[in-house]
Amino acid sequence: MRRTASVPQHFQNHPHRRTRLWTVALCTALAGGVAACSPEPRTPVTVDPPPDRSVVEEVVEPSGLTRHLEALQAAADANGGNRAAATGGYEASAAYIEEQLRAAGYEPRRQEFSYDGHDNPVDTFNILADTDTGSGSGSVLVLGAHLDSVQEGPGLNDNGSGVAAVLEVALRLAEEGAVPRERIRFAFWGGEEDGLNGSAHYVEELSRAESAAHTAYLNLDVVGSPNAVTFVYDGDGSDSEEAGPEGSAAVEQVFLDILRAEGVKALPFGFIGDSDYDAFVQGGIPAGGLFTGDAGTKSEAEARSFGGQAGLQYDECFHLACDTVENVDMAVLEQMTETLMSATVSLGGIEAGLTKGSATGQGAG
Repeated sequence: MRRTASVPQHFQNHPHRRTRLWTVALCTALAGGVAACSPEPRTPVTVDPPPDRSVVEEVVEPSGLTRHLEALQAAADANGGNRAAATGGYEASAAYIEEQLRAAGYEPRRQEFSYDGHDNPVDTFNILADTDTGSGSGSVLVLGAHLDSVQEGPGLNDNGSGVAAVLEVALRLAEEGAVPRERIRFAFWGGEEDGLNGSAHYVEELSRAESAAHTAYLNLDVVGSPNAVTFVYDGDGSDSEEAGPEGSAAVEQVFLDILRAEGVKALPFGFIGDSDYDAFVQGGIPAGGLFTGDAGTKSEAEARSFGGQAGLQYDECFHLACDTVENVDMAVLEQMTETLMSATVSLGGIEAGLTKGSATGQGAG
């Protein structure tokens, strides 16, 4: 995650507001103006009831989350202590993700791209894998987490935690033989720490029709913080300066309702252009997701609500060498993964539901 501060008081810094105004100005200047920039009719966000939490708790396997984190740690340990883009650590991390997905019946593919690094061009890739879809509607729900770390450390909370959550949801849905109404795409982004490059490339490559078929994007970036607060991205803009694209409010409400049923009153966090949701927001695709805090400081009120210690960072190892497996709060990560699973079933229209042990097929393609 590319953040220097991570508390809701910083909502006033919204670089994407300026970008949107620039886009509008460009559209009006183009020959044909409105016709050139008018959007395709967007597939609406559809919300089904989430599954019973007890079923989700049986489906999500904490041992799986631990296994994923240990594999990412090993990738860093064997490659100079990090998993930065275009390094051996990144390649080893990607190989593990691909191996896990293939074993579950998916067909992962690499989406290659390049960007200007600090000194030289960087050649790297995203990993994408899709479920089959029962309805054949062509709509897509994307779950994403960035796979790269900073050069300074192995990045197990930022963002091995998000990677583990998205991967575990993918594996468990395949094991359950889940049949989604929407095609569910699992995305592991490259080049995030150098400027949100992988997700930006993905959105830039979408045609207007493909973009319109994306019902929502769910972002998982830093979801196992040791001094955690549960944040949900503020889709309706009620607690920050700007709402997300139409449909983002519904995505936010899904997460809030799921957490509220567990007795968790999550706090809103604005779209401040600091993670992979930004390209989707800029592209008019509804977005949302979970975040448990990084460089910001926990307030007294947050400590009363969520426990932990006021006056300390949510994650004092953010972007440092100490962001190892031991830095990840596994109880927090498990709760965020279960919440993601519930939201995916609700927003993806999982027809078969979740019934542990009753799978009849992989559900992936």
